[in-house]
Amino acid sequence: MALYGLAVCGGKSLRMGTDKSQLRYFGIPQADRVISLLSPLCDAVFISCNRTQSSIFENKKTLADLPEYEEIGPMAALLSAFKTYPNADFLIAGCDYPFLTANALSDFLSAIQKGTIAAAFYNSEEKYEPLLAWYAQDAAPLLLERFERGHHSLQHFLGEINAEKYIPVSEKVMLSVDSPEAYDQVKAALNVHHEN
Repeated sequence: MALYGLAVCGGKSLRMGTDKSQLRYFGIPQADRVISLLSPLCDAVFISCNRTQSSIFENKKTLADLPEYEEIGPMAALLSAFKTYPNADFLIAGCDYPFLTANALSDFLSAIQKGTIAAAFYNSEEKYEPLLAWYAQDAAPLLLERFERGHHSLQHFLGEINAEKYIPVSEKVMLSVDSPEAYDQVKAALNVHHEN
């Protein structure tokens, strides 16, 4: 079974005011960092983006949201991926998790039980992280059925199918940066960390 990685960069970044996939915490755009985290674990890695972003990622393998799924949020990335590559499972990571590590993703993959349809990181607020998750190809028809009923929430989907919950060693890897203030705070924290 092929395992493909999806670096999800297709959000509108409204609160941030600039494309989150291009923010730099470690000297490279976050999109490139997420690719580097996924690559050792996957047979191939793609950047999931909306059509207007495609030009930013000229030299990368991209999977733009298909027209029929545009404007429905993160579910568009997954539906487009499954329609394009129906025989693959997908490990997906959003571009807004600066503390995500290769070890956290590797440990997550190792923990997934056989026969599971989907698994996701799970936070202390008892919510799934739908963009830090693994979706088996068996999830595709279930997602499509929900889409056709107008249900576009991956959070609700994961809850409805009782997806496997993965609690990482550090909650920090699930910290999502969505605003300029949070970006500045994380950059400051990382600088302090590097000096010690």
